[in-house]
Amino acid sequence: MKGLIISGTGSGVGKTSVTTGLMSRLSKTMKVQPFKVGPDFIDPMYHSVATGNHSRNLDTFMMGKDVIRNLVAYSSKDADIAIVEGVRGLYEGSTGTGDEGSTADIAKILGFPVVLVVDARSLTRSAVAMVNGFRDFDKEIKIAGVIMNNVSGSQHERKLREAMEHYSDIEILGCVRKDKENSLEQRYLGLKTLKTFDSKAITPLEGLTESIDLDRLINAAEMHIPDDFDSRSPYGYADGNGLKVAVPVDEAYCFYYHDNIESMRQTGMDIIEFSPVNGDSLPNADIYYLGGGYPELFVDRISENTDFLQGLKNVSEEGRTVIGECGGLMTMCNNIVDKSGVKHKMSGVFDAEAKMSGVRHGPCYVIADPLQANPIFKNSVKGHEYHYSDVILNKDHEFGFSMKRGVGIDGSNDGLVFKKSLGTYMHQHALSSENWVEQIKMSLK
Repeated sequence: MKGLIISGTGSGVGKTSVTTGLMSRLSKTMKVQPFKVGPDFIDPMYHSVATGNHSRNLDTFMMGKDVIRNLVAYSSKDADIAIVEGVRGLYEGSTGTGDEGSTADIAKILGFPVVLVVDARSLTRSAVAMVNGFRDFDKEIKIAGVIMNNVSGSQHERKLREAMEHYSDIEILGCVRKDKENSLEQRYLGLKTLKTFDSKAITPLEGLTESIDLDRLINAAEMHIPDDFDSRSPYGYADGNGLKVAVPVDEAYCFYYHDNIESMRQTGMDIIEFSPVNGDSLPNADIYYLGGGYPELFVDRISENTDFLQGLKNVSEEGRTVIGECGGLMTMCNNIVDKSGVKHKMSGVFDAEAKMSGVRHGPCYVIADPLQANPIFKNSVKGHEYHYSDVILNKDHEFGFSMKRGVGIDGSNDGLVFKKSLGTYMHQHALSSENWVEQIKMSLK
């Protein structure tokens, strides 16, 4: 199997559009295993549709190096090529001076070469200076090629190629023309989610990348995976046979790490997907896991689904295990207050209101220690948060986590607690904390 990382000189250079288009084209003749660097939910949706395989997140802040190698080897066992989309610029990480959390760190851990996407708008020789600077910044990183994006026309392309050939030893693998109609739109949490999760949003990206030579791209990738990469399941063991987990999956609840769901399935848990936005009632289950997304954009339809909301409050009062992350936390409050100040009734598990503030919190890495009241998690965890809402408490609530890094709900704590219900702004990854599934299972006792 071959491996390759597609990174960029920064955010907004078009690497998701380019990466997704290339994944889709490659998948017509190869089995492609996609990955995304960093705590991202939206880009992996596009990857998964483009390739037909679930995209996995790789993050050196949340995961150890051996865990990352294990996850890549395990999920790529049957693949012809692994394509990793980077995050932000190649060298951006969790601090200003270290590799941790960066695409460069992943490249070193995996040994994959990097293809650099450059926004070449109005640039010629300056684009070469950028590429050479990225090449020389860290000699451990192998930049195997460059893709020039936002090229205005044939004359611009000719000048770019002349400049690269004269001043650099890195080859241009393709020049992508300006194409606003076929690039991916933006939303305030990032790229727009796929409304129907089908190929309609992917097809235009194939055309966008037609100028990129696939044979040269494949040749730029290097043979992998080393024999010392453990290809066994990375999820550990927790006997969940017979347990049912209800998971809302629709346009409002769509932010889940695939590894979280797969880790549950691999223990024998039965995952029951349902759609509150489309009127589904709350299924009967042992565990309820409500991910994030955009509930504020679908508040009318959610608030009208009284079977879902009342059911959620009932199972919480019965003492069943309920986990809400970000959008899930908001749904567990009394109301969601939109930007106009209008209240939309939610489940009322917690006596609090989720208010859309318009102020961005994050994206931010989180480190949190469990408090005594935490009904589920007993180990310190690493995760991330990213939200435009605030939770306003109407009365005192116990918290499940004390924040060592990050904002949480009140600046110092995260995780509202009621019986065995826990609602956090923090998103956890199953491979970022020890025995994630086992701790959830143990909460049932």
